[in-house]
Amino acid sequence: MILKYYYIFFLLLWVLGSCSPRNLTYLSNLEEDGATSETITNDVDPKIQPNDLLNITITSLSAESNVLFNKGVIQTSSSSGGAEASLKSTGYLVDKNGDIVLPVLGKVNLAGLTKEQAANKLTLELGRYARDPIINISYLNFKVTVIGEVNNPSTFTVPSERINVFEALGLAGDMTPYGKRDNVLLIREQGGERMTMRINLNDKNVLHSPYFYLQQNDIVYVEPDKVKAVQVSPGRSNVQYGLSIGLALLSVVTLLITQVF
Repeated sequence: MILKYYYIFFLLLWVLGSCSPRNLTYLSNLEEDGATSETITNDVDPKIQPNDLLNITITSLSAESNVLFNKGVIQTSSSSGGAEASLKSTGYLVDKNGDIVLPVLGKVNLAGLTKEQAANKLTLELGRYARDPIINISYLNFKVTVIGEVNNPSTFTVPSERINVFEALGLAGDMTPYGKRDNVLLIREQGGERMTMRINLNDKNVLHSPYFYLQQNDIVYVEPDKVKAVQVSPGRSNVQYGLSIGLALLSVVTLLITQVF
């Protein structure tokens, strides 16, 4: 009988040890009643980086200048390869030094500038060659990647050039139940540096985080919780398998002793 109670005790410990409470609610500490209104202070315009592909349109009072400085209209294609080739032929690629090459002007460094700042800089530069130029800049390859414990991991192109972490998760089909909402990893390359930071999506303060809004080429990695890690980790799975075998053997021994006595 004593062994039988030991068996039940160890079985309960094993079950309780394999289950841990998890908070699956985003912004779980946000007040449920009433509405709130706060000024947005963390929406920062993305800055131009090496390998960005920019669409730059230049209009002025001179038709000759318009033809000279513009690369034409982007042509679409039914095949992905054709579309990519078309984009590259019409966009301005920012090189590793942060420069683009414009007709007449030659190399112009735009690294670290927002679109508005870059447009102002080009307006001053082109003012020597075109009458009252108007510059419009947009990204052709603004994208973010969401991987890990989400239903549709992928790289997503963002036409609006503005996206927050919740919108990115929405594009990826949201997290699976195994995703760690309180410890999401963000990987960002900026100014020649690669940075990593953690985001707690259970906490309402994430709405004010400087990392709430994503930048181009950001990677969002949703880590699996301990339950999923046990399922896929060979080492931990072996431990769990060994415990199961041990408990099964203990059960058999308990039954045999009970029948004997």
